[in-house]
Amino acid sequence: MSMIDYAAPAGPTRGYLSVPEGAGPWPGVVVVQDLFGVASDVRRISDRFAANGYLALTPSLYERGPKVGCVVSTMKSLVTGKGTAVDDLIAARDHLADDPRCTGKVGVVGFCMGGGFTLLLAPRGIFDAAAPNYGVLPRSLSTLSSSCPMVASYGAKDRMLPGAADKVEAALAAGDVPRDVKEYPDVGHSFMNDWGFPRPVPALERVVGYNYSEPEAEDAWRRILAFFGEHLAPK
Repeated sequence: MSMIDYAAPAGPTRGYLSVPEGAGPWPGVVVVQDLFGVASDVRRISDRFAANGYLALTPSLYERGPKVGCVVSTMKSLVTGKGTAVDDLIAARDHLADDPRCTGKVGVVGFCMGGGFTLLLAPRGIFDAAAPNYGVLPRSLSTLSSSCPMVASYGAKDRMLPGAADKVEAALAAGDVPRDVKEYPDVGHSFMNDWGFPRPVPALERVVGYNYSEPEAEDAWRRILAFFGEHLAPK
């Protein structure tokens, strides 16, 4: 598990690569970072995919200049659906697909901001499966009718994304997309992210509805791994 360089349209960039033990080839997964960047939690997520037999690459979207400027440009890409961040994510997919240790099947997964990017990329015909978790909805939900197979997870207490699960379900159903969309009734935003903040931040997390919840997180993991196991398996 280490940082690597890979080629992208704007020039080489970096990402965190998690490699399974044993002999490949394995399906690939692009893990899209959240707002905090390639921090310990997203590395934990990448490593968990590797432990389950996936070659996982997490692009570092804040590599091209001062961090504040990178955050701004990344958020702009999330809104517009284009730009360097989107290009770097697509290049990460291509890097995995070209790796001889990869089967050529590649999925994409993201959390919070990364979930929004996952929803943007899922209809573009480049990924074989997608797992957006409490992802911000794209401007045009109708694009999801042409999405790759999708497993999506939301919290009913998410104040940022009320009713998002039903909207994603309806958009995917319009295109008869293979899907597993679930809303968990007792959690809010970021329930799968275990950031491990020191006190008193966890109390604040609970107040604003951003806290980690292991039972729902583990159920979502079970669904994601089962869905990816079906749709990223060699034909």
